[in-house]
Order: sequence, then structure tokens, then C-alpha cells
Amino acid sequence: MRKRSLSVLVTAFALIASAAPASAAAASVDTDFYSVPGPHTTVKLRGGPDHTFYYPADLAAGTRYPILLWGNGTGATPDSYDTLLRHLASWGIVVAAANTTQSGSGSEMLAGGQFLIEENTRPASRFHDAIDPAKVGASGHSQGGGGTIRAGADPVVTVTAPVQPGPGGDVRALRGPSLFVAGEKDTTVPPLYVRARYHNADQVAAVFAELRNSDHYFSNGGGKHLKGVLAAWFRYWLADDQRAGTLFFGPRSSCGLCRDKDSWSAVERNTKARQVG
Repeated sequence: MRKRSLSVLVTAFALIASAAPASAAAASVDTDFYSVPGPHTTVKLRGGPDHTFYYPADLAAGTRYPILLWGNGTGATPDSYDTLLRHLASWGIVVAAANTTQSGSGSEMLAGGQFLIEENTRPASRFHDAIDPAKVGASGHSQGGGGTIRAGADPVVTVTAPVQPGPGGDVRALRGPSLFVAGEKDTTVPPLYVRARYHNADQVAAVFAELRNSDHYFSNGGGKHLKGVLAAWFRYWLADDQRAGTLFFGPRSSCGLCRDKDSWSAVERNTKARQVG
């Protein structure tokens, strides 16, 4: 019932706002650009439907920020990903991280989105008129990556980034662009498995990116590169940041991820992704 109401709340907004940014020429940036903190100081707050929220400290009515729904890996909590989630908030994204250690259903993630969309309409809320209900993304790690794929089948979610995703969800049900992140040395969720899921998501623009020398827990600098690429992916699709798009799209000779062979051991883009930009 709550999931259905979330979709209804967003339908009107979806008719007037698109997930895809308008085409515009943008100077390319290297992959380190989004690995440094963004312009916003951040706030961390527990609340809502058993969630932890990360958001820009200068959140104010009239300036609408996109939402990112986050799903933890098995046994983990948002504190396990604190550096990453603060980083995403510093780039102007309101992050709703479910406190559950079992996020594979995607339902807890969607509940955080519904809470923020409802709070956006409540005058006494700190989130009043500061949320863009038509700009909602989802991401998560391991089991939370599977939850991300499940959440990505909901009409409210316009873009996803499953990180080393577990087996949950059907990628053929994804409704918007998706970035699949693997670790070259990951033996828990091997790159071949992540790549297969990427290949099966051919109904959307999809990118596969493999972190060089990284295991399931982002060793060997993987965490730095992960937070940068996630910030860029969601800045492009949710905040119309054209510079961020140069990391993923355009000619392979200028695509930032494609050129950064020191950090990324493999980068693939499907037909729809190659047509973006």
C-alpha cells in the first residue's frame, strides 16, 4: 500500500520532469574531480521510518534537491558507509539510508523515499519544499545492490547504481539508466556475475565499471574511486550536471572512466548508453 502511494505521489511530477538531462556541451573532467568533497557541508540525522538521512546543511525551502535511496550490505548499517554517504550529500543530494541490515527487498529503501516526498509537503518539516520528488535515484552495496535493482523497478526511481549487487531483483525490470560497479578482485560477488547482470539490462542505458584491484570491501583505494563515480553518476542524471556526464558518455577517447585505466580495469557501455550525450 505504501509502495503504491509513493508511485501515485510522484506521477504528476513525472509528467513534467524527465530523468534525462538536456543535451549541452560540457568540458570533460577527470575521474578525480568528483572524488573530492562537494561544495556543501553536511548533516547526519536519524529519523523517519528507521532511517539515517544525510543532507546539505544549507537545505532551504525553494531550492529542491534530488533524493538517493541507499541499501546496506548484509549485516551492515549506514555507519559502515558513512564516508561515502556524507560525500554524496556534499554534492547536493539528500540521502535516505535505511537502517536495516537486510535491505535486499528494496522495500525499506522505498519507504525512505516516500517519507521524504511526504515531508516535502509538510510545512513544519526541515525538508519542506526542499525535495525534488521527480528526481529519485537508488544505490546500494552487495545485498543492498540487489535491493537497488528491486527498488529500480518502482516508477518513483529514475536511475540506479547497484554496487557489487547480490542476486536480488530482475534487471530487466529496471526503468531507468543503471551503473553496475564490480571489483576486479571481488570473490564474494565476482565481476563476471556483475557483468552478466549489466548485459541483461539492455532495455535501459547501462554502464559496467570494474574497480581495478578492488575486493568486495573496496581495498587498494577503491573507496575513493567509488565515491567519485557515484557522485558523478547521480549528479548527471539527477542534477543535470553536464560535466559529470563526461565521465561516462561521449567518444571512448574522451570518456573519463574509459581513459582512467589506473583506477578502472574494465568499462563497458551498452548500445543505449553509447547514444547518451
